[in-house]
Amino acid sequence: MADTLDHLVVTKASGEKVLFSVGKLRLSLRRSGADEQQTDEVLRQLQPQLYEGISTKKIYRMAFGILKRLSNTAAARYSLKQGIMQLGPSGFPFEKFVAEILSAQGYTTEIGVFVDGHCVRHEIDVLAVKDSKRIMIECKYHNLHRNKSDVKIPMYIQSRFKDVEKVWPSENEFEIRFHEVWVMTNTRFTDDAIRFASCMQMKLIGWDYPSKGGLKDMVDSFHLYPLTCLTTLTNAEKQRLLDMKIVLCSELLHDEKLLHRAGLREERASRVMKEVENLCNNVYARK
Repeated sequence: MADTLDHLVVTKASGEKVLFSVGKLRLSLRRSGADEQQTDEVLRQLQPQLYEGISTKKIYRMAFGILKRLSNTAAARYSLKQGIMQLGPSGFPFEKFVAEILSAQGYTTEIGVFVDGHCVRHEIDVLAVKDSKRIMIECKYHNLHRNKSDVKIPMYIQSRFKDVEKVWPSENEFEIRFHEVWVMTNTRFTDDAIRFASCMQMKLIGWDYPSKGGLKDMVDSFHLYPLTCLTTLTNAEKQRLLDMKIVLCSELLHDEKLLHRAGLREERASRVMKEVENLCNNVYARK
């Protein structure tokens, strides 16, 4: 397949034209948990449908559809990025998602905390505490892959951080309220945003930034998959669960009644739970 497609030009979401990489697609499928046979089958069925200039988004959709027929669990992991994109339209599900990921790493977290700054009152998306360090975390959710967090975001958050960083019990004394400030997004940061944050000693966490320890790595490490990844739920059912403030597959794993409250009958709820168990328990082979 690589020989026949190594000169195929595809279109990224940004409009940029690039050469198609069979190797990257194969690696992505393997990382999702698809075994070698399943990966080969996806590529075999996909090849006749590809054409010059096809969008990478359409390639993803076709590959996902084929993989879903072969393995729900692998398809759910393959759709992780898209699943996180569905944690909207409000920012709350993404904020809860971030808080749960940090809790799995030993942080104590709170969502939507209001604090008085030196100048004005602020709402902090996530407050995280670990080893006596208090961290102010701002979450930037985007519903499109191509939307990046530019330099204005860390600049704005830095100004908020400086306003709430210290508490002044008296005119000449202060206590540190927050020791660090982080910005977490489900997409990427621009180069200027990264340079500014580095200069200001702000921590940025994006989809694949830093190269080790980005959002995708965190999700895979702790198996904290959003329920929006599930292939056995309809979009309407996913939204009903999000409206109930349920975000993670693991929440369903521990309480099947949540699916009944969302309107699923016993037979469909059982199918969903089977996918949830496979996804959360990581029962597929990873090579």
